Amino acid sequence: MGWVYRIGILLASEISFFLSLWIVLPAPYFWLLPLGVGAPEVSPWLFLANAIALGFAWFVSPRDWMINLAIVSVAIGAGLSLLPLVQVPATSAKLAMELRAELGEGYDKSFAALSGKLRSAPFLLLDVFRGIAPPLPPGAINIQRGIVFAEPEGISLQLNVYRPAAAGLYPAIALIYGGAWRTGSPDDYEAFSQYFAGQGYTVIGLDYRHAPAHRYPAQQTDIAAGLAYIQAHAQALSVDINRVAVMGRSAGAQLATIAAYQADAFPFRAVVNYYGPVDLARGYEEPPIPDPINSRHVLTQFLGGPPTELPDLYRQASPIHFVRPSLPPTLLVYAGRDNLVQAKFGRQLRDRLRDSGNQVVWVEIPWAEHAFDAVFRGVSNQIALYYTERFLAWALQPEVARSPQPVP
Repeated sequence: MGWVYRIGILLASEISFFLSLWIVLPAPYFWLLPLGVGAPEVSPWLFLANAIALGFAWFVSPRDWMINLAIVSVAIGAGLSLLPLVQVPATSAKLAMELRAELGEGYDKSFAALSGKLRSAPFLLLDVFRGIAPPLPPGAINIQRGIVFAEPEGISLQLNVYRPAAAGLYPAIALIYGGAWRTGSPDDYEAFSQYFAGQGYTVIGLDYRHAPAHRYPAQQTDIAAGLAYIQAHAQALSVDINRVAVMGRSAGAQLATIAAYQADAFPFRAVVNYYGPVDLARGYEEPPIPDPINSRHVLTQFLGGPPTELPDLYRQASPIHFVRPSLPPTLLVYAGRDNLVQAKFGRQLRDRLRDSGNQVVWVEIPWAEHAFDAVFRGVSNQIALYYTERFLAWALQPEVARSPQPVP
């Protein structure tokens, strides 16, 4: 075959191999982080690409160094791209046991009527390729964006509402976005919000002021204002005020968890924390390696300095210091390969909650990186979604009868 064809095969093979490497390599720089986040989530696509490239290279005759290099590269790439998939069965089985142990063997009986809307399995390979179908068809939900709920310092803070089209009061999720406290908006992760609206929830995405222009506790003040607005306008927002959960991602999870754990907190029925920082002083002292976002710089922009200068403020901004008995049940979802918020800190919060007699479900996805659920159809988000929807259905159904707290 001609040189152009051989070079094309080699180039395609090396690209597939390079992308597959990020399934196991942590991103050393911020601009490489999308590869570290996305590669494990699209690993079935990468396996397919490697397999096709291998097929083209294998039948080239005669072989030379370019074709041999292509064969070796895509063979390794194919093996790497299988790593998340081969871990799915054991991970799913472990998480199913965790859910039953914390919520009780018959926890799913309380939401049996919803079974047709819930995902049938933690992972469906076909959904990686076709996408995750919403529980209800288009037009079955209403979306309102840009509702102003507060104007601190003249800054317009807005919320988005995603709810079923039929009139009524629904269990609600107050949703707080991440972005290192510096970026983001209530529009983020809209596929998630629409998905849960399709299951019969009202999902409300809350805004807050950003660092470094506005430092903590401005963000917590804004979330409190948003929650007060929900409470005051519950009927207009289609919210059953007795069935509300709070959920956050990353920086938003830090804000959500503190909002739920305060002594005078909104009466949440559940807390969902996706890879949120929980002990900011230790996060500063023990940054990840590599550290693609410069965690110490992010924290000093958020709080105004290092923990040696502001120990009380770091403590005030750390959810782990708000743990006490009788907190709402908590779902903690962390990525095993997270190089922004290390999973070990989430485990420490889990242990502190259990030691205090609280119900907590721990979901750790071994191969995943921070913000894995940005790929909504991805391998990790499918698993997280499966257990999140069951946890919320258990917590927010009106007839739920929670099992006794597990003995620590």
